[in-house]
Amino acid sequence: MIDLYTWTTPNGRKASIMLEEVGLPYRVHPVDLSKDQQFEPSFLAISPNNKIPAIVDNDAPGGPQAVFESGAILVYLADKTGQLLATEGPERWAALEWTFWQVGGLGPMAGQYNYFAMRAEEKIPAAIARFGDEVTRLLGVLDRRLNDHPWIAGEHYSIADIATFTWTKAALAAMAKAEPDREPGVPAVENWLMAMQARPAVQQGMAVPKL
Repeated sequence: MIDLYTWTTPNGRKASIMLEEVGLPYRVHPVDLSKDQQFEPSFLAISPNNKIPAIVDNDAPGGPQAVFESGAILVYLADKTGQLLATEGPERWAALEWTFWQVGGLGPMAGQYNYFAMRAEEKIPAAIARFGDEVTRLLGVLDRRLNDHPWIAGEHYSIADIATFTWTKAALAAMAKAEPDREPGVPAVENWLMAMQARPAVQQGMAVPKL
């Protein structure tokens, strides 16, 4: 059994989508960020950076194994189940490249854009433009990739798609609300989003945690 510690964020939903896709049984432990539950000592023992998601694999060979950081969780669960990450060859490295592209690029930039454009009390035009331009650029990179491949890593659905889906969806939603005149122009991304949203495991994972 996997214990999943999560909340209703793009990073949190990566883990629940992955668990639904690979079919592992799991228990959900909501970590309410609005109540600072991520700073509680019991959670910090699992996730020392006080970020969700985190998991504890109670069936790991050496005893319970805690894993934090969403990208690491995706790789861990893929390796545990032998699913959604090729064991070798070009598609393995493509999946890892694009997963880390999301973790190091799209996620942080979209998060900053969301803050400055949507949540900050003081709207700073230079910050909104800076992060909006970078998110637009990154979506263009993704669009070019998906124009040539059905899935991000190539011919097969992988952890790269799960990692990228939640933040792409969040970024486009924030942009449409904060800057409706900004049009990223990413038709291949839009088609891929529809394919992602049609997957039952994605629908189920996006509903976790149930509040």
